Amino acid sequence: MSSDAIGEILERIDTDSVKFLRLQFTDIQGRPKNVAIPAQQADKALNEGIWFDGSSIEGFTRIEESDMLLKPDPATYSILPWRPADAGVGRFICDVYTYGNRPFEGDPRFILKRALEEAEKMKYTFNTGPELEFFLFKMIDGRPSTLVQDHGGYFDLAPTDLAEDVRRDIVLALTQMGFEIEASHHEVAESQHEVDFKYSNALDTADKVITFKFATKTIALRKNLHATFMAKPVFGVNGSGMHTHMSLAKDGKNAFFDPDEPMQLSKTALYFIGGLLKHAKAITRVANPTINSYKRLVPGYEAPCYISWSVTNRSALVRVPAARGNSTRAEFRSPDPMCNPYLTFAAMLAAGLDGIRNRIEPPASTNANIYHLAADKRKEMGIEMLPGSLIEAQHELEHDQILTETMGPHVMEGLARIANLETDLFRTAVHPWELDRYLATY
Repeated sequence: MSSDAIGEILERIDTDSVKFLRLQFTDIQGRPKNVAIPAQQADKALNEGIWFDGSSIEGFTRIEESDMLLKPDPATYSILPWRPADAGVGRFICDVYTYGNRPFEGDPRFILKRALEEAEKMKYTFNTGPELEFFLFKMIDGRPSTLVQDHGGYFDLAPTDLAEDVRRDIVLALTQMGFEIEASHHEVAESQHEVDFKYSNALDTADKVITFKFATKTIALRKNLHATFMAKPVFGVNGSGMHTHMSLAKDGKNAFFDPDEPMQLSKTALYFIGGLLKHAKAITRVANPTINSYKRLVPGYEAPCYISWSVTNRSALVRVPAARGNSTRAEFRSPDPMCNPYLTFAAMLAAGLDGIRNRIEPPASTNANIYHLAADKRKEMGIEMLPGSLIEAQHELEHDQILTETMGPHVMEGLARIANLETDLFRTAVHPWELDRYLATY
């Protein structure tokens, strides 16, 4: 970064009367972490970086090699608008480095940057537009519950309540932080909501996903509500997804659009979809990263669990929305908002680029409602299912050479350790369902 660019940022910090700066990054699970520094340290942070102990961060490094360096990305500077004006709190999202000024291979942001560089070698830019769903539940005695705040349904127009207030305040805060909000609305389940922001390059969008979740939780808590991005917090109702729209651009034009091809989808688009479907089982490990994620990926609740694609069918894993021209895109419907967006976008991009390189043709599109097809009919059509558990998805990832190389050995080691630990803890836990089922009977 040039001295002029640093000078401009420092001038903005001074103009904004910033007193503290939060230097933010994410761990391997996509949870935001930060260290706060006085604004007087901004010059040092931007020129040299700020050292921190990485040994206590999930998926980072061992204690004997724990010193790590945070380098702020100037493009991510923003004021936190929900803080009092006189507090003056700003924010940078940072890249993580190690000794010798080397990018840290366990930094999820670095993983995505590396995948984007592969796309650039092929003259592509990768754009994503995620749609994040979340629940707003009541806080009881200072602790989150699953008690609903409202009883609305999809697109309902309800009387003003705390949920509406929170959604409005979220939109206003994100707009002040530079988001271009396209829509916000009530989702299918009670107390479930969605806020959509405009697509952008994948790195910018991943940064915004982390910011969106952090802002939503903070603003909800100020109204004594708990915002959760848990994939399936309530049995028997729809879970929360992070449907992700994506496209490639080349020479400033949408590379997925070709007016002369069937469905006006270019060969590039079809090969990209072919790659997504080929690697879908492995992508699931990072797009659906917890035990709970697989309670959502079941038939009957609009979440895709069958590996297929369609131009119109919302039961398919990959859907191509009707818009064409510069808006031509593919929608990958399996990710949930618990995922690390950096790793998830990197995995999807790597899969799509593999499809383009190797001209992987997708199977015939499926227009029937796959949930209503019998198992033998799905088998006849060659429609497979996504992994049914975290450990199954982990095994699929470990056997996928393209995605294993994309994640790198450091991240792969961390993902394996987390999957095995979570699976073992869940397997040995005594669940309330078991007590209800067996305690009085046996």
